[in-house]
Amino acid sequence: MGSYFREDIETLPRDELDELVDERIRYTVEYAYENSPFYRKWFDKTGTIPSDVQDHEDLRELPVVSGEVIRENQPPETNIFEFKSTSWKNVFTIHETSGTSGVPKSFFLTWGDWQRYSEKYARAFVSQNFESGDRVVVCASYGMNIGANTMTLAAQKIGMTIIPEGKCTFPVRIIKNYEPTGIVGSVFKLLRLAHRMESEGIKPSESSIKRLIAGGESFSEESRKYLQEVWDVPVYNTYGSTEGTMCGECIKKSGLHVPEDLVHLDVYNPQLENFVEDDECGRIVLTTLLPLGGKTGNLLINYDTDDTTTVVSRHRCKCGRTHMRIMNPQRESETVWVSGFPFNKVDVEQGVFQRENMDYLTGEYEAFIYGDNDEATLTVRVECDDPVSCDKDIVENNFIKTFFKYKPGLQQAHTDGTFNIMFDFTESEGLEFYRIKGRPKRLIDRR
Repeated sequence: MGSYFREDIETLPRDELDELVDERIRYTVEYAYENSPFYRKWFDKTGTIPSDVQDHEDLRELPVVSGEVIRENQPPETNIFEFKSTSWKNVFTIHETSGTSGVPKSFFLTWGDWQRYSEKYARAFVSQNFESGDRVVVCASYGMNIGANTMTLAAQKIGMTIIPEGKCTFPVRIIKNYEPTGIVGSVFKLLRLAHRMESEGIKPSESSIKRLIAGGESFSEESRKYLQEVWDVPVYNTYGSTEGTMCGECIKKSGLHVPEDLVHLDVYNPQLENFVEDDECGRIVLTTLLPLGGKTGNLLINYDTDDTTTVVSRHRCKCGRTHMRIMNPQRESETVWVSGFPFNKVDVEQGVFQRENMDYLTGEYEAFIYGDNDEATLTVRVECDDPVSCDKDIVENNFIKTFFKYKPGLQQAHTDGTFNIMFDFTESEGLEFYRIKGRPKRLIDRR
């Protein structure tokens, strides 16, 4: 058992938690009809009565909303923001998504939204043994995205000190001077920081850092283990979004806890027609949950995140929390299909980060799919500490063995010659993404 931010809620018995969720679903749906132009039109058009929605099972009768639907219901496509769910006087901040897949989606947050968002992160921080007096460097951007600001508010609730760097390229003197106890950043940002520290004569394992939080993108368990080895501290996982997800892994590392009283998470089949069983992988579909009397600036019911996961358990965790746990989500946009079988960026990453490989590699990689429907080639490019001394056979064999371990269909396609794997070993900063601005894309389909 560990510490809790809201012990009464975080340890609520399952039956009472389910009752609370259903109560908030009923209130949220009524609020949607009264305050959201989009949902009011939908209810009236379909003749659906909001009071007919009594529990989470009934959410299946409501539409699944995609990011494209949001874009179609905001300027310039419409005259107003159809998903804005409160008056302008209640809107505290306005946000946009990055817009990497089109026009940015607009989101409106009330101060109450910020309080709920920050509580989700506060619960995660505490479940990872952060406490008053901790000093945490946040390597996430401050601006239209909400993650960094949400963590900063959460820190205030706990009594932590935030060092708001925004990027992980900050001077190593920050570590020396302020002796932070934690850092929030992606796996690769934290690995690069470790390399910079070592180049300046500081061993990450001998620094003030006690724990790391890896977020912002999906990652493999192998890359997490290697990061833990480099820093010699535990690395915890978080998953968040502007839409309000904010799930966090506790010290037991047995899945990410979903704050079920604040956000409802369903896992749907690929056709988005029905829920899947808890041990099956499916699409994450979110619903905003409001406490009775609460207001929100941007209400979403059945929002398709384009991410996939599996429910690990709805039973009490060894940490004492009763809220459901999910596996590390993967982005649908980072999944490709070859010969009728899918694989994700994470599958490539786990092949790269086999421990024996890391005696030669920095961890940086990128992969490309070339070819057509009849024959495809996966080209894996990896960055070496020294391309001359790198044992390429070891790296290639470890990758192929790991990559095909749970993918018999792809292995058969490889045997048949319709799926090939090639490797390219580069020197420092020899990968393509170094020459492109923005977050590196690790798996790119160029067919």
